[in-house]
Amino acid sequence: MDLTAWRTFVTVCRLGSLSAAATELGYTQSAVSRQIAGLERRLGVPLVRRHVRGVRPTPAGEVFRHHALVALNEADRAVRAVREGWGEALSRPLTVGATPSLAAGIVPAAIRRLLETAGALRWSLSPGLSGQLYERVIAGDLDVAVVTDAPPGLRHDPRVERQFLAMDEMVVVLPADHPRAGHGPVHIRALADETWVEDNDGSAALLRQHAARAGVTARIDLTAADLPGKTALVATGHAIALIPGVLTGALRTDVTTVALVDPPTRGIYTITPRRDPHPSAALLHDHLATAFGSDDPGQGP
Repeated sequence: MDLTAWRTFVTVCRLGSLSAAATELGYTQSAVSRQIAGLERRLGVPLVRRHVRGVRPTPAGEVFRHHALVALNEADRAVRAVREGWGEALSRPLTVGATPSLAAGIVPAAIRRLLETAGALRWSLSPGLSGQLYERVIAGDLDVAVVTDAPPGLRHDPRVERQFLAMDEMVVVLPADHPRAGHGPVHIRALADETWVEDNDGSAALLRQHAARAGVTARIDLTAADLPGKTALVATGHAIALIPGVLTGALRTDVTTVALVDPPTRGIYTITPRRDPHPSAALLHDHLATAFGSDDPGQGP
């Protein structure tokens, strides 16, 4: 089958609209419709279902979308490998994903040690949420993802291997001049009247669960787009926040952290594909495990 039609189908599923896919791909809407219809004839099943707001994949279409995305990612990687390596010694690039807190220090340091051990290696690092990175490993877009089991957790999938790295204790980040700065560990009840800011549902769920166990409520009145925005609101005195312990060593200087009594925790894992893993993936895992095995993993390697 022509991969052009596969790419068109995946784009239609992502955007939920034939016209939006046509605009993004530079086709007419009728050309997009013909490509989808051609795929459906070849496969003998309907792939999309039209509704008032656009289209969505049928159950068969969702199955095909997943496998098509894997094939397209592999095709794109093959093209990049040849183009980037032309005239040089060809080597397979290492694509790594990590949650924002892990991408801020732990993972780049481990990659540095990998390069010192393995020699020259083309690599890339993409931050993202755990669920998104997990799906990108399955789709063949990432060789390694360093993720956490913070809510909603990590689902089991036989196509990937999950290896435990460490248990990370969450801490509270405060303005540097906060009355609790320099004291701790602090019970969550002592912070019940504070305004909290969160940047993702997983961290917010950990905070709410921890507060509920203590019989109090955490007032998450502010929302940030990402970790830098979250810490900026803390630094300017608008709120306090729950953050991963691994992030402590990478924080800006106008905030500080305090430990919690019986803190919420999250497991940290590497996720790799079982099929055709990257030759350097296991070594990167080893460097990450060494970093987390230090006396103070919260400070980073």
